[in-house]
Amino acid sequence: MNFRDKLIAWDQLPAWRNKIRACGKKLVVTNGCFDLLHLGHVTYLENARNFGDALLLGVNSDVAVRGLKGAGRPVNSETDRASVLAALQSVDGVCIFTATTATKFLAAAQPDIYVKGGDYTLETLNQDERRAVEAAGGKIVLVPFVPGKSTTGLLEKISRL
Repeated sequence: MNFRDKLIAWDQLPAWRNKIRACGKKLVVTNGCFDLLHLGHVTYLENARNFGDALLLGVNSDVAVRGLKGAGRPVNSETDRASVLAALQSVDGVCIFTATTATKFLAAAQPDIYVKGGDYTLETLNQDERRAVEAAGGKIVLVPFVPGKSTTGLLEKISRL
């Protein structure tokens, strides 16, 4: 499959989700900035994919990343980030969303399983996101990070060169 075929426009997300549901597949969803792809990301995404039959990624837009991470971010554009992620074997679909929180994205995606990194707990997870997942009958799974692997750490290392 061509990676471009895995890029899902926001307005096409409900139809894409319905197609996954009609095939009887369990949909796993996660989201993030994914600014500089590294081993931590690909390990996390592979682990997430193993919880179901299809993996959908929500990617924060450039404006949202600036709001979350500050000036100078993202390093890569939203289109580039989404395209690189779509090229991964573990990823079945990628959708860019504009908000700094994933609440509306999750309401549209209606995941069976919502995966977040181990720096979250059910209590520290955005509660609107949690409600959106649970309202659609989804389950939340927390997976550990790969120690020492982060975009922030990588950018700090690059700045010291």
